[in-house]
Amino acid sequence: MVLNGKLVESETYSSLGLVDSPGKKSSSTPRVLSILSSVLERSIQKNESSSKASKKKEVVTIFHCSKAPSLSIRQYIERIFKYSRCSPSCFIVAYIYLDRFLQRINGCLTRLNVHHLLITSFLVAAKFVDDECYNNAYYAKIGGISTAEMNKLEMNFLFTLEFKLHVTTEVFAKYCSQLDMEGAAAEEWWVSPMIEALGIKLGRLNRDGKI
Repeated sequence: MVLNGKLVESETYSSLGLVDSPGKKSSSTPRVLSILSSVLERSIQKNESSSKASKKKEVVTIFHCSKAPSLSIRQYIERIFKYSRCSPSCFIVAYIYLDRFLQRINGCLTRLNVHHLLITSFLVAAKFVDDECYNNAYYAKIGGISTAEMNKLEMNFLFTLEFKLHVTTEVFAKYCSQLDMEGAAAEEWWVSPMIEALGIKLGRLNRDGKI
């Protein structure tokens, strides 16, 4: 059973682009980036709907911007990956830290805080996970903020987490599985209508010789 579990974990990691698949070259953009972007985007949409329904005012934190940045979540995450050169595993750990942080403050993701929370969680994850990491000034440039602001965000983030940054292999595997399932569900949602449409066209072609 343990061996089967390890095999599943290995396949999941490979599917997310965290490790190279046997006989395959590593992708320039790991699949986990697009999945994480979609998960965060859906979370924000859900939070916005809930907020409108309850008419509850959003609690403003140090991570909030005065207006939403022009870069989409996916563009921002891909920018971080491109310039930070952090390992793909950092994106999983950053997501775990982000989840922990939001639970600590009993908060939620919005279009006004997601970018600052992302750059901060990635910075902290890279420092904890990778052997080599760029400094705060460099990450500040990636995130489009000042070094002073980057420092403040990092300290607030760390103190909120009480500097508890350790992630067990079990927790890491759990989050990987969740993201992989989210990705599979999203891909099925997109592909199924395409297959159905293709089936209709093929049916017409078989019936009267043209689409």
